[in-house]
Amino acid sequence: MPGQQRELQLRFLAEPTDVNFGGKVHGGTVMKWIDQAGYACAVGWSGRYCVTVALGGIRFVAPILIGDLVDVRCKLVHTGTSSMHIVVDVVARDLKSTRGRVATHCVITFVALDAPDGKPVAVPAWVPQADVDVALARYALKVMEVVRRVDEEAASLRPD
Repeated sequence: MPGQQRELQLRFLAEPTDVNFGGKVHGGTVMKWIDQAGYACAVGWSGRYCVTVALGGIRFVAPILIGDLVDVRCKLVHTGTSSMHIVVDVVARDLKSTRGRVATHCVITFVALDAPDGKPVAVPAWVPQADVDVALARYALKVMEVVRRVDEEAASLRPD
């Protein structure tokens, strides 16, 4: 039911095919996992097909190694008319341990689309209540503002 599933976690096992020459999981693989989990979270909240619009503030904090169990934890922290801002934490751990480490963090924005036309459609509003949720919403908006400014600057540098 739309407007009720605000958090989602997907779990992956880092396989030998996921790693680069240095033996660590490719950043692109981690970004794919982030997009998949973020998509599932956005659809769970909106009840609609969604597309990725922006990803900002991505930080690769610690490497993910072959055999690590990887949790991609998503939490919706802000809604616009048709957009949803989702904070994502990627936490990895050796299967022989119970202690995880944050490997990556970012904010990802999705827009809900209607089926026949692919036009943006309204999503259920979410209003933060707890102090931590207010802070996360503020953080997500700051990150997306930086993304918007970078996009504007990049557009001004492109040849016509």
